[in-house]
Amino acid sequence: MASEEASLRALESLMTEFFHSCTTNDRKREIEELLNNFAQQTGAWRLCLFFLSNTSNEYVMMYSLTVFENLVNKMWLGVASQDKMEIRSCLPKLLLAQYKAMPYFVRNKLCKVIVDIGRQDWPMFYHDFFTNTVQLIQSPTMVPLGLVLLKTTSEELACPREDLSVARKEELRKLLLEQVPTVLGILTGILEMVWNKHSVIAATPPPSPTSGESVELLGSQYSKLLCQPMPELDTESQELCCGVLECLAHLFSWIPLSTSITPALLASIFHFARFGCDLRGTAKMYSCTSSSSASNGQQDSVLLGHPSNGGGPTLNLTMDGSPAERARLGVLAMMCVNELVSKNCVPLDFEEYLLRMFQQTFFLLQRLTRENNALTVKSRLQDLDESYMEKFTDFLRLFVSVHLRRIESSPQFPVVEFLALLFKYTFNQPTHEGYFACLDIWSIFLDYLTTQIKSRLAHRESVLNRYKDALLLLLREVLNRILFRYNQAQLEELDDETPDDDQQTEWQRYLRQSLEVVAKVMELLPSHAFSTLFPFLQENLDVYLGLQQFIVTSGTSRRLNITSENDCRRLHCSLKDLSSLLQAVGRLAEYFIGEVFGARFNDALAVVERLVEITCYGSQISFYDVETAVPSVLKPDLIDVQAQSLAALQAYSHWYAQFYSEVHRQNQCRFISLITSGMDASCPLITAKVPEKLLLSACHLLLSVATTIRPVFLVTLPAVQNVFNFITENQTGRLPQEAHMLVCRTLSNMLLLPWPNLPESEQQWHTRSVSHANLIAALTRDYRLLRGTASLPTRRLDLDNMKAVLHQTLPVLKDIVDSISGESTKSRQICYQSLQDSVQVSLALFPVFIQQPDVTDEMLSFFLTLFQALRVQMGVSFTGHIIQTFLSMFTREQLAASILQEGSAGSRVVEKFLRILQVVVQEPGQAFKPFLPSILSLCMDQVYPILAERSSPDVKAELFELLYEVVHHNWRYFFKTSVLSSVQRGVAEEVMENEAQFTAAMQAFGQSFLQPDIHIFKQNLSYLESLNSKHKLYHRKLFRTSMLFHFINVLLQVLLHKSHDLLQEEIALAVYNMAAVDFDAFYSVFLREFLNSCQGVDPNQQAVLGCHFKLERDLPTFTQSVHRLINDLRYYRLCNSSLPTGTVKL
Repeated sequence: MASEEASLRALESLMTEFFHSCTTNDRKREIEELLNNFAQQTGAWRLCLFFLSNTSNEYVMMYSLTVFENLVNKMWLGVASQDKMEIRSCLPKLLLAQYKAMPYFVRNKLCKVIVDIGRQDWPMFYHDFFTNTVQLIQSPTMVPLGLVLLKTTSEELACPREDLSVARKEELRKLLLEQVPTVLGILTGILEMVWNKHSVIAATPPPSPTSGESVELLGSQYSKLLCQPMPELDTESQELCCGVLECLAHLFSWIPLSTSITPALLASIFHFARFGCDLRGTAKMYSCTSSSSASNGQQDSVLLGHPSNGGGPTLNLTMDGSPAERARLGVLAMMCVNELVSKNCVPLDFEEYLLRMFQQTFFLLQRLTRENNALTVKSRLQDLDESYMEKFTDFLRLFVSVHLRRIESSPQFPVVEFLALLFKYTFNQPTHEGYFACLDIWSIFLDYLTTQIKSRLAHRESVLNRYKDALLLLLREVLNRILFRYNQAQLEELDDETPDDDQQTEWQRYLRQSLEVVAKVMELLPSHAFSTLFPFLQENLDVYLGLQQFIVTSGTSRRLNITSENDCRRLHCSLKDLSSLLQAVGRLAEYFIGEVFGARFNDALAVVERLVEITCYGSQISFYDVETAVPSVLKPDLIDVQAQSLAALQAYSHWYAQFYSEVHRQNQCRFISLITSGMDASCPLITAKVPEKLLLSACHLLLSVATTIRPVFLVTLPAVQNVFNFITENQTGRLPQEAHMLVCRTLSNMLLLPWPNLPESEQQWHTRSVSHANLIAALTRDYRLLRGTASLPTRRLDLDNMKAVLHQTLPVLKDIVDSISGESTKSRQICYQSLQDSVQVSLALFPVFIQQPDVTDEMLSFFLTLFQALRVQMGVSFTGHIIQTFLSMFTREQLAASILQEGSAGSRVVEKFLRILQVVVQEPGQAFKPFLPSILSLCMDQVYPILAERSSPDVKAELFELLYEVVHHNWRYFFKTSVLSSVQRGVAEEVMENEAQFTAAMQAFGQSFLQPDIHIFKQNLSYLESLNSKHKLYHRKLFRTSMLFHFINVLLQVLLHKSHDLLQEEIALAVYNMAAVDFDAFYSVFLREFLNSCQGVDPNQQAVLGCHFKLERDLPTFTQSVHRLINDLRYYRLCNSSLPTGTVKL
């Protein structure tokens, strides 16, 4: 006893020293090593049991429990049976004796250790493990402790970690499922007992679904129950119910839907869900659920009323705990409901229960959206707990997305009335995020409706008539919500400056999500939606079109003579709304084309004529040049309206194209007039003095007209001719780079793209070819002058000037080539003829700039696009010359220098070079086959050795893609098949060539599976699978005899070490495909060799592992066997880890 006391005092001293702020890291490491050694010795648990019983030091308690946890989870098989029996007896006694005095995190960890023992020994050696827990839950004074044990049991046994064999996991799950009805019955009884004890009116559960009584809805018995006053729960009852609901939420996460989840239980859960609707429980909670593991000592402390500390969840209240706890009951109840509703697999015998759940939620929704004299719906929702609102919205989303199809046709669930309540709930959300979440629900519903109508076209009208009023109400309200006229204060709160990860500001996201709902309604009810939207647009247009009368000119300046604060505010709102509505009009363009073009032509024409009128008006007035009273607000508004009008007109380019096709060779006056007016409005905006937002809108409109509509007369329009002249002659007022590239692409496309509706003989290719050559000559004037400087200039200034010209010209040429890559042969021929000189200049300059990675990167980008789009036009000879130049320039030293600059321009240069080679090796025919040896040599002898020991993920990805393309597109370079022998013998005779290069490539793939980069691993695994699918790679003699088992072994080792767990399924599939080459050899040879080579398992365990691997040949069984093998192998290794010898005294 004395020595135990001394050890305890020594341990307390060590733990206090360890956590003291003055203790050095070196001393902490010493203490840690001493404690670890003590924990490893045999019998250390006895001292720890003494420590737990005789100390009040929290650090000592946690350390002692950690020793027990380590013993149970890692060494349990080696513990003597007598010792196990003693531990199983002592720890529960200790818990029962001291749990009230223990800090909550110590109590939770002790519960976790007891459950861990049950995980190992129940029911064979620890037969009363679960019985004890059930007895605790049934004992009035011990219920909270029993609930902690039950929840921990659910967490640790239902979904155990990988320190158990698969057979044991399956056994535990089966054992738990047998206990579920009993446990759910007890938990239901606790909830009912608390509710009945505190209710003003005794609650009677609803009729059983088997009783034959029809389940009424409105005015039913349950409706009356839900209208009863809420009971006042004392703190102890609240904590008790929170514990029960937490247990239920976790149980529902893994148990299947069945009749064990009784109507009485569902009714009880919904009773407590009402607490979230109760305005007396409105204290704001910032954390209300516990998800941290008990093993970390951080499980929720509320169950026993202990204060939360040490990193556990906290309740930040501004008043006493009761209001927050009442709200918390509602949150936990909704968590239970959501766990049930999230299950898509619903047995037939549970569907009626599901209907009952939705009926009960219907009443909750009624309660949430109920209006009274004291409170509006919005005020009510604003006062409710945020977490409860989130959970309730989650429920609505799950209901609509997963179960609406089951419930919609039921006469016992009023879907239209539900939508009316959802409408109130949506448009009274107190936060923008809540509103976004509700809009998502409506989007899901509209998608569901669209799918229903498409699958049941005969019932289209009846379905639409059922929901028409609801949809039009939704449309009108969503439109109202994006208008500043009605919601300026709320909309001004939205940030319109800082973009998120999707490059959208908060306001743009708000507008986009709203317009998506508008568009979905438009798809279902086009005429109604159009007639709802157009008046809004017309009203704000009248304001905009009337601004001309307020412009006052004095000298060279123009000013908008609207100065009063109220008028400026109203104008700001109107312009913002017009901008939003123009976006809405543009978003709806797709619903006027295709099969409905003729039926909706007049509506579309009215819209387009209005848009052309607006763009002409804006261009004529040049609002961007007008001074305003509030320049920081009104000027951006005016610019935005003009930009959005151009963007909306651009959205109708496909309608224009269909219009052009329909009126071909007929009276085209109206079409020509619309195009001409649009160009007259947009082309004058293509100057450097126009704000960039407006300039880019004009450029994009012009590009769409040239690319999508392609009118024959476009290039002859004076406005377009002015743009040609501006771009080709103007050397000083150059446009910003993005706008310049867009305009150059547009002018090139006008001359290169074939005109629609015209035969080849009327395309005027010769004239257009001359014009295109002149255009490119003008754009590359300065660049072609660099031809004479093919040696590195001596002066720095000359070099910088050359680089500037190169950076200006090559991106434009690359963009022009890229834009016609998918077009006709004639377009590409003309393009290459125009570019020939520039390509020659680029090739001549390449050696000059080989040491300048930023310039080389630009040049290779250009050449890559050339190879992708124009390699046929360039011809074999010149293409070969380019490849030869590149191969000679990229020496091993040059490659090493570039690759070592990871993430830099040098690294990007190598990536682009490899991508060019990818294009080359994919080319069919024999033209480029002579380059294959050089390319393979470059890959395996120069690039791969540099990359092998470095991460360089981007370059590696391109290298392995190149190797894949070489093997895939040049299979006969490695595997010759004799056709004659195939005919004679019926089986192709395999002749292997270039074996060394093939083997080196496969070894590189195999080596990549030993690296940590999961993206390279996934890519390369898919490449091997693709080669097997297309060329039977795994069946080839060389692969089958010398590589197959090595690859399987590597993949199984990867699974074993859990280094790429995200790819488990892909790896298992690849192993199956490899094993399928010869299942007999896999089972009789490989599996035995693999198990014999596994360290850490004895021969008996190897035999068991082999026996459990089912000798089946179907994919699901094989995959299951692979996962079982890996799991059990890890488990056996854990069991066999030996204990270090030696005794350490504290």
